[in-house]
Formats: sequence, C-alpha cells, structure tokens
Amino acid sequence: MKTTALLLATATLAALALATGGLAASEAMGRPAIEMKSNLAGKKVIATPRRIAIYYWDVEKKAGGKVRCTGACLRMWPAVYVAHRPDKHVAGVMATFGTIKRGKKLQLTVNGLPAYTYEGDTAGVVKCDGVDGWHAVRAG
Repeated sequence: MKTTALLLATATLAALALATGGLAASEAMGRPAIEMKSNLAGKKVIATPRRIAIYYWDVEKKAGGKVRCTGACLRMWPAVYVAHRPDKHVAGVMATFGTIKRGKKLQLTVNGLPAYTYEGDTAGVVKCDGVDGWHAVRAG
C-alpha cells in the first residue's frame, strides 16, 4: 500500500451536500462537500470535507460507468452520496460532476464514474491510489 499525505489546497467545491459512510448528511449540510487536496506526486486530488480522498475503480471504468462495487466491496469502499445533483463543472477543477441513482440515493460521479472513499483512509492520507484498480480522483 502506498501512503501519501494530503495538504489542503486553496480551492474548494461548495456545491454539494454529501453523506459517506462516516459522514452524516446533517453534518455535511453547512460545509463544502468536496475539497481540493494535494499532493500525490504534486497533483491535486478531490476529497471530502473530512479530508478523505475520493476514488474511482477501473472495473467500473471498463464497464462504461456501470456500478460493479456492491456487497463486501461497498462496505470497504463506501459510495459518496449527495443530496442534490451537483453543478456539472466547478471553477479550478478539470472534472465533470454528476450523479447516478443507487437505490433511493444519488451517488456522486466524477467524469462519468461512480465515486467512493476507502474505509481504511484517514484524514489527509491516501492509502490505495493505484491499488487493485482503485485510483484517487485527480482534480486536473
């Protein structure tokens, strides 16, 4: 496993209210849902307000954005849920945001791929970038 420290970058994305495995929706309502962090070899990555990196999975990329992470996968890789459809583009971020319906919830998508966090990550640390087909989402 690769461990990489994250440092708070200047830009934030304030358009969303999300609930991930460890973040209650009510707690997220007054905060930016996604923040820009850096440093994966000097590249900015997208993270939750708790500084947990957001990931995508190669398996879902190969499946054209269709959800493949369910059951045990979903417990290890909690989906990033949002209360509302986000703005498609945010200044300073080279990504396209959207949602997919997952049960009765909206899961955030980044560049057409479902977004997740890793249950083993801690604030400011990315542990699974490039591991088993999982990648931290770069902002640029």
